[in-house]
Amino acid sequence: MTLPNTKISEHLADRPHILVVDDDDRIRDLVARYLTEHGFVAATTANAAEAREAVAAFSFDALVVDVMMPGESGLDLTRALRQKTDIPVLLLPALGETQDRISGLETGADDYLPKPFEPRELVLRLQAILRRKPKAQAGGRPVQIGPWRFLPAENVLNNGASSQRLTTAEVTLLKALIAHAGKVISREELVRLCEMDDTGERTIDVQVTRLRRKLEDDAKMPRYLQTVRGKGYLLRVDD
Repeated sequence: MTLPNTKISEHLADRPHILVVDDDDRIRDLVARYLTEHGFVAATTANAAEAREAVAAFSFDALVVDVMMPGESGLDLTRALRQKTDIPVLLLPALGETQDRISGLETGADDYLPKPFEPRELVLRLQAILRRKPKAQAGGRPVQIGPWRFLPAENVLNNGASSQRLTTAEVTLLKALIAHAGKVISREELVRLCEMDDTGERTIDVQVTRLRRKLEDDAKMPRYLQTVRGKGYLLRVDD
């Protein structure tokens, strides 16, 4: 496990801190070195257990996680993290493993980049994720969606009795839908507003499914986040 030196972290506090999780020493070190050369502070761990320890001990702006690791996979790690934190996660599935990509989004990952990849694209993906990351101090008027009240300042859904944490991707999508509440918004427009790449329409569909599970009593018969066939999605909010 290689973690950021405390003094260095304080000196570079304005730079994004990234945790790279990969059991391949060569890839892990190459990614960390490239990120460091391009304005990030990079720490590394070789497995999911070490990653959880690092996340508990240090503050990171995002994680880069390999999917195929011995023992606990990157998907398992992402699923476990989502129970406690909304820290952005970018997964690294094997090229052609479509199910891993879809499963990654379903577990709460914010993006994925198949191996092998161009390091520059990894930097651009991380920069896009961090631009979408909600600011803790951001305010905004609460929005009522059925029984749920979306609190922008906290990025959670609350119904008085319980609350649900939203991932960065879910918050970004929900805010885009709220900005067009009561109107149909196309997948293409949502991809643009959420700053996703050219695979974004499938990503939008997965994130909508995740949001529905949190907003709706029956996600298969949605009342608030509806699909308008051939046109896109429509969010109904209470005035």
